[in-house]
Amino acid sequence: MVNWAEIFGVNPSADRPDRALALGYARTGQEALHALFALDVTLARITLGTRDPLVAQMRLTWWHDALQVPEPPAHPILRALRDVDGARAAAMTDGWQQLLDTPDDAALMAFASGRGELFALAAAAIGATDAVEAAGRGWALADLSEITADRELARRARVAATPLLEQAARQRWSGGGRALGGLIHLARLDLAVGVAEAGARRVARLAWHRLSGR
Repeated sequence: MVNWAEIFGVNPSADRPDRALALGYARTGQEALHALFALDVTLARITLGTRDPLVAQMRLTWWHDALQVPEPPAHPILRALRDVDGARAAAMTDGWQQLLDTPDDAALMAFASGRGELFALAAAAIGATDAVEAAGRGWALADLSEITADRELARRARVAATPLLEQAARQRWSGGGRALGGLIHLARLDLAVGVAEAGARRVARLAWHRLSGR
């Protein structure tokens, strides 16, 4: 088994075994897929874990620029993303920047759209043909609700995420897209019962999704 955390210096699954299981469903493009989620975890840590907003802005700008230059810096995440759409990857940093100040509703939706490009890029990397716009935005908001220390922001993110996740979960996911579909079902469980609960239920839900696409 490939140790993606060791390769990228950050765990693409954010130390969650259920997400690692879902990401492992991808039939192809595993390196780029895990690099994209490693990028997202990196951007999250910069945004939510850096005390000085100016320092966070500088670090996000570095990633924004590095993702688009013809010859990026020698970083394992950037090397693995050499074939992805750099402008769309850079849009992920634009999304995270929306949180450097307390976001109003428009900024929160801009965050969801920018960070949600993760799912569009991931779908392209693994050959998924599914509709992923609502999925990406819903997952971005649901995950934010779990990792932010701002309780009011978490509440608003949950409210905004719920209809998007429901929309994404109604489709039957293609064989190539079940890694992403699995993340959607996990996000719905996160909102319903919390991240730390129902481990066996999560595994069973993922197994059914892998078989059925539902």
